[in-house]
Amino acid sequence: MGAKECLEEGKAYLGIEFGSTRIKGVVCDEKGEVLAMGGFSWENSLKDGIWTYSEEEIFAGLKACYADTARDMENKYGVKVKRFAGIGISAMMHGYLAFDSGASLLVPFRTWRNTITGEAAEKLTKEFDYNIPQRWSISHLYQAMLNKEEHVKDVDFFTTLAGFVHWKLTGRKVLGVGDASGMFPIDISTGNFDEKMIAKFDALAKDTALSKGLKDLLPEVLSAGEDAGTLTAEGAALLDESGILEAGIPLCPPEGDAGTGMVATNSVKVRTGNISAGTSVFAMVVLEKDLSKVYPEIDLVTTPDGALVGMVHCNNCTSEINNWVKVFREFCELYGIEPDMNELFTKLYSVSLDGDADCGGVMLYNYLSGEPVTGFEKGALVLARTAEDNFSLANLMRSNLYSAMATLKVGLDLMLKEEGVKVDEMYGHGGYFKTKGVGTKVAAAAINAPVSVMETASEGGAWGIALLAAYMDKKAGMTLSEYLSDVIFKDAKCEKCAPDAKDVQGFDEYIEKYKKGLAIERAAVEVLV
Repeated sequence: MGAKECLEEGKAYLGIEFGSTRIKGVVCDEKGEVLAMGGFSWENSLKDGIWTYSEEEIFAGLKACYADTARDMENKYGVKVKRFAGIGISAMMHGYLAFDSGASLLVPFRTWRNTITGEAAEKLTKEFDYNIPQRWSISHLYQAMLNKEEHVKDVDFFTTLAGFVHWKLTGRKVLGVGDASGMFPIDISTGNFDEKMIAKFDALAKDTALSKGLKDLLPEVLSAGEDAGTLTAEGAALLDESGILEAGIPLCPPEGDAGTGMVATNSVKVRTGNISAGTSVFAMVVLEKDLSKVYPEIDLVTTPDGALVGMVHCNNCTSEINNWVKVFREFCELYGIEPDMNELFTKLYSVSLDGDADCGGVMLYNYLSGEPVTGFEKGALVLARTAEDNFSLANLMRSNLYSAMATLKVGLDLMLKEEGVKVDEMYGHGGYFKTKGVGTKVAAAAINAPVSVMETASEGGAWGIALLAAYMDKKAGMTLSEYLSDVIFKDAKCEKCAPDAKDVQGFDEYIEKYKKGLAIERAAVEVLV
C-alpha cells in the first residue's frame, strides 16, 4: 500500500511526544515507515520556584503539533486525514499533576526538573528499601504532604503529563507501565503498582490531610498492546481544531520518553539497552533479575511491556564538548575562516581517535550543573593535567568524549561490575553518536559491550509511541520484542562497534583517576560557584 492510500484509508499511526523543548508528531505505516512529521517548540517556565508548563500551553502545543503534522501530510500527499488506525501519546516522565474531584488542576504542573523533594525522596527510599528519586511523582505528592500544602486534602487523582493528555483525549485515567514505573514502584510479578509499598505509604499518610488511599489516587496500569480507550469527540476537538479528525480512534497506553526511546531503538529485550546522549545522558539496561540492594545511582523502572530496567541518569553530557568546539570555531575565525560547523564537529570528534586510550592523563569534568550520581548539587568546569601528561588536541578531544560518558560509567559499573549484569548489546541515539565510528567506539569502551546506532534512531520517542500504537493494532500474538525485531527492525541498517580491549582498559584507567579527581571538582565548586 502506498503512503497516500494508507493515509486516505485511515491505516496509518500517529505518535505525539511532549519533550522538554519540543512537542513532536510522527505518522508511520504498519511497517514503521515514517510518512510525515511535525512539531512545536516550547519551553518550561520558572514560576514561584517551580519549573512548569501551564495547562493552556500543554493543549495549545498539542494542537500546534498536530496542525503542523497534518500540514506535512497534506503537502506531501494531498490528503486531509480523517482517521488513524491508532494514536499514542508520550511525554517526559515523572513530575506531578494533581486534580480534585471536579478534574481541576490543583497546583501548576511540577515537572521532573524540579529538585524540591529531597526530604520526601530520602524518607520513601528508606521506608520502601527501594530507590525513590526526587523527580518521581510519589516524591512530589509526599513532599506536598510533608509541607502541609493546602491542596493535599483535595487530591482525587494524580498522574504524569502523558497520562493527563491521554485522559483528556479518551476520558480514561490509565498509564503505560513504563511511565507508571516513574510514578511509583512496580511489582514485576503482577505488572501493577507494588501493593506492599502502597500499604507502607498509606501508613505514612495516616495522620496527613490526604483523604484517600494511594491506590485510589493512581491511574490504572496497562502493558503495551492493551486497550487504552478511544478518542472521544471532545478529545478530537482538543487534538485537531480544524474539526476534520474523527472520534473513535483507538489509543495505546500512554508512555514516558524513556520507554518510547527503548522502543525506537529496539532495546526492550532482556540483556539489551540503550544510551541516549545529548545535553544530558541516560542509559537503560533490561535486567534478568532484581538488583541485590538499593543503589541511589540506579533507578528501577520498566519497559512498556513490564520488564525490569536499571536506569542511570546524568545531567551533563555534550554541552561542554559544544563549548570547546565553539572555541575552535573562534580560532578559525581569527584566520578569516568560516568553518562549516558539522564538518568542524566531525573533524574534532574524529581526531579523538588518534589520542591515547587513557587520554594521556588529561582529565576533564563537564559539570555545567550538579550531578547526583557522583554527589554534586552544583557543578564547575575543570580541565586538569600534570606537566608530564600528554596534552594534545587528540587527547583533549578524547577526554571531552570520555568525560561526557564518565559519570554514566560510574553508575553503570555498579550494575555491570558489582551486580554482574550481562549486556549483549546497547543501542545509542542522540547527538553524541552523530559522527560515525566515534561515539559508538567510546561508549563501547565505557561499558565493555557492543554499541550500535540505527539509521532510524533519530526518529525518537514520537516514532516509538507511534510504533506502540501499531503494535496494539497488529501484534497478532507477538511479544513486543518479537514485533519490533521481526516487523519493524527486520531490515534495519545500523553501525555496530564492538569494544576494543585496549580502549576498555584505557577507559577503566581514566575512570579510576576521574573518581580520585572528584576532589578537584569539589574544590572547584566550593571556590568558584
